[in-house]
Amino acid sequence: MAKKLSREVYEREILGLQAELVKLQEWVKAEGQRLVVVFEGRDAAGKGGAIKRITEYLNPRVARIAALPKPTERERTQWYFQRYVAELPAAGEIVLFDRSWYNRAGVELVMGFCTPEEYARFLHQCPIFERLLVEDGILLRKYWFSVGDAEQERRFRARRDDPMRRWKLSPMDLQSLTRWEDYSRAKDQMMTHTDIPEAPWYEVDSDDKRRARVNMITHLLSTIPYYEVEPPRLELPERPAPTGYVRPPRRVSHQVPDVTRRL
Repeated sequence: MAKKLSREVYEREILGLQAELVKLQEWVKAEGQRLVVVFEGRDAAGKGGAIKRITEYLNPRVARIAALPKPTERERTQWYFQRYVAELPAAGEIVLFDRSWYNRAGVELVMGFCTPEEYARFLHQCPIFERLLVEDGILLRKYWFSVGDAEQERRFRARRDDPMRRWKLSPMDLQSLTRWEDYSRAKDQMMTHTDIPEAPWYEVDSDDKRRARVNMITHLLSTIPYYEVEPPRLELPERPAPTGYVRPPRRVSHQVPDVTRRL
C-alpha cells in the first residue's frame, strides 16, 4: 500500500489541478456544454472533501452542488428520477451530485426505505435514464469512493470527538458499521446493473483522502476534451475626477465593532 501523500506534495498538486478546473469551467461556458459528476460511496469515504476542493475556485453560477434532502411526501409519489432531473444542468453549467439517484441502490435498499418492486424498477430504469442523458449530449461521470472498514470507523470516531465536525455524523451513518456487508452486497449489485459503456463507474481508493482527491480530479480532467479559452482582456477605467461628494460621518451608520484591536 502506498504511503500517505504528504501535505506539501498534495497542496502543490491540488493547486495545479484547481487551475485546470477553472479552464474546464471556462470551456464548459464557452462551448455550452453540460457536465454532471456523480459522487457516491460509503459514509465518510471523502466525497464531500473532494467536491469542496473541486468547487473552491469555480464560479458558483456555473458549478453548483446538488445535495438533495430526503424526499417530501409529494416527491415520494413522483417518478423516482423526477426530482433529480430538475437539478440537471443547462448549457454552460456543471452540476456535482453529492449523493444522487443512486440512493435507491444503497441506503434505501439496505435500510428498507423502498420496496423490492421499486428497487427492481430502479435497476431496470437507471441504465436507460443515463443513456438518455448521454444521448442528449450531457457529459456524465460517475465516481465511487471506496474506503476500508477500519478507516471508516477511524473517521467516524474523529468526527464524534470533534465538536466542529460532529454534525457530519448521524445515526444513519452509524448503521453503515453494523451493516457493512449489506452495503457491500448492494454496491456489487448496483455496479453489475449500472456500470454501462455509455456511463461507466470509476472507483477511487479513498483511504488516503489527499491521494484520492488528486487521483479523482486528474482522472476527471483526462476524460473531457477541454481546451484553454482565451479570456477577454479587461482594462481598468480611469477613475473620474471628484465632483464634491462627501461621505457621511461613520457615526451615523451601524459599524461592526473592531474586535481585532484587542488581539
